Amino acid sequence: MRLTKYEKETIILTSEGDDTYSVYTFNAALKRRLADFAKRYPDLCRLECEDKKIGCQSYVISKARLSIRLTAPYSEERRNAAKERAKQHHSSKH
Repeated sequence: MRLTKYEKETIILTSEGDDTYSVYTFNAALKRRLADFAKRYPDLCRLECEDKKIGCQSYVISKARLSIRLTAPYSEERRNAAKERAKQHHSSKH
């Protein structure tokens, strides 16, 4: 069975009464990060189930260890300043 990229979801579930998140994902980078974290901190994060055939994993992780960060877009001024710094850095290497 082959899934499309749109079918390969990452889902984070919880309820207000829980102290954990359930993270279901196909994302390779996120699976690696969760596996590494679970190895280092087994009391805070654990692999709950895995389907190797389709490539998904589900982890349970303490709410205190997972955060969702919202980042505002760069202003045009900040974007231009970053471009200039990159140009200067690149030209100083050559």
